[in-house]
Amino acid sequence: MADTANARQGVEDQSKRDFLYLAAGAVGAVGAAAAVWPMIDSLNPSADVLALASIDVDLAPVAVGQAITVTWRGKPVFIRHRTEAEIEAARSVDVDDLVDPQPDEARVIEPQWLVMVGICTHLGCVPLGQRPSDPKGEYGGWFCPCHGSHYDTSGRIRRGPAPRNLDVPTYAFSGESAITIG
Repeated sequence: MADTANARQGVEDQSKRDFLYLAAGAVGAVGAAAAVWPMIDSLNPSADVLALASIDVDLAPVAVGQAITVTWRGKPVFIRHRTEAEIEAARSVDVDDLVDPQPDEARVIEPQWLVMVGICTHLGCVPLGQRPSDPKGEYGGWFCPCHGSHYDTSGRIRRGPAPRNLDVPTYAFSGESAITIG
C-alpha cells in the first residue's frame, strides 16, 4: 500500500513539475515578447517621415536641358527636363549591352521628364551631373566620382561598379506641369 501511495505521489510531483515548466516557459515567452516589441515598433517610420510620404513638384519653371533636385523621404530626387538629343541618346542604346537592361521608355512617363532617386546603387553616394558645371561622365548623364560609376541620360548604369540603374520612384503627373512623387 505504501508503494502505491509513493508511486501516486511521484506521478503527481512529475505532473506538477511539468506544469510549472510549461507555465514558466509561457511567462518567459510573453516577457521576452513584451521586451522586444518596443524595439521592433521603433523601426516603423516616424510621423514626420510619413508626412513626407509624397511631395508635389511644380515643373513649370524647369527649362529644357535644366535639372533640379528635390528631397523626398530624405533622399535626393533628380528631375531633368531632357532635350531631344538626350532623349534620342537614351533611346538609341542597345539594351542588351547594359548591365541592368531597361529601355528608356520603361523609366519615364513623359519622354522629356526623367525622375530618379539620386543615390548611386553601388555604395549610396550622390552622383554628380545635376549642375551644368558638374562632370556628367562618358555618357552625358551622371558620374559618381567615389568609385567611377557612369550613368547615361536615362540614369542607366553604363560603366563602373554599380550593379543596377538609378532607381525610379513612384510618381504621377498631377497636371500638365506638375508631378506627385510617392
